[in-house]
Amino acid sequence: MVVDPARFVRENSVLKSPPLVGEIQLHLADEAIALWQKTEEELERDGLPPPFWAFAWAGGQALGRYVIDHAPLVAGKRVLDFASGSGVSALAALWCSASHVVANEIDEFAAAAIHLNADANHLEAGLEIVLRDMLDEPVMADDGSSLYDVVLAGDVCYEKPMADRVIAWLTRHARAGATVLIGDPGRTYLPRDGLEELARYSVPTPRELEDQDIRSTRVLHLL
Repeated sequence: MVVDPARFVRENSVLKSPPLVGEIQLHLADEAIALWQKTEEELERDGLPPPFWAFAWAGGQALGRYVIDHAPLVAGKRVLDFASGSGVSALAALWCSASHVVANEIDEFAAAAIHLNADANHLEAGLEIVLRDMLDEPVMADDGSSLYDVVLAGDVCYEKPMADRVIAWLTRHARAGATVLIGDPGRTYLPRDGLEELARYSVPTPRELEDQDIRSTRVLHLL
């Protein structure tokens, strides 16, 4: 059976605001474990990926909060939200009048969720959803300028191979002239050097997904 991603997202989520970003509504899981078990049970039969899109992870929420509180950072700018998930950071940038926002994902269910979330918040204008692995792609335009003014990456350092690859690519963006911000709730493989802390938030998180009810989450500038 072919599963329609948009229909699956609508039928397995509730439209609500994440704790730290009340300005935006997202299609989020009402019962985290139930949805996770459902996708695991149907994985072999229907090929469903884990529902990362159904949760506003702490790193993304912190970035979203920081962007909204510092709107001039993205207003009128070209923004890339890497590993966008629910799209909370991308939508925060659009909420702050970014001129063009690319929400990047490799999961078609996440892409469907981002589209539905943008529609729910009337933030479709200026949004481009890119469904592919971008980590081997160029970071500069033909004229040598950066492809993006601001690059956002929330919660990307939870696995070492992924973290190494992502940080190397984000560093290339920073060297090209982009402002690169990382939202991180204390993941193991975040680099120790080359980061400047801009803000710190206490983010409520579901116990089903995290080992704490509140995660201290930093917004970091990649130097």
